[in-house]
Amino acid sequence: MSEPQRPVVAVGVVCLRGQEVLLIKRGNPPRQGQWSLPGGRLEWGETLAGGALRELTEETGVAAEILGLIDAVDGVFTSRTTGETTRHYVMIDFAARWLAGDPVAGDDAAEARFFTVQAALAAVEWDETRRVIVEAAARFTP
Repeated sequence: MSEPQRPVVAVGVVCLRGQEVLLIKRGNPPRQGQWSLPGGRLEWGETLAGGALRELTEETGVAAEILGLIDAVDGVFTSRTTGETTRHYVMIDFAARWLAGDPVAGDDAAEARFFTVQAALAAVEWDETRRVIVEAAARFTP
């Protein structure tokens, strides 16, 4: 008897530096080659905020502090040919304030850099990521 499939818990960070937001170009599926938020799978025994900061550092080398929870997002990806669910993530996204470091792509990120919020919204392809960036900028930038 096989184990039932379950969603994967993932964390993401909208890292704000003034009026800029940090994005990574994804090096692996899903959404390989697309600009997105730094983030990834939560590890066993890790808090959500701790996992978010770990992923941010691993993917960008940047240090930040968590400002607050933005939202939980469903990431259900399906096959274009069969319509079957191929990946299912529950992504918990946080806003963070940049503290130190210049972004350098690491871990599974192909690139990492700061964008103006408007440029980030243009670079990101997924509507949910754009929505989370807008929410973070509205709530956590001066």
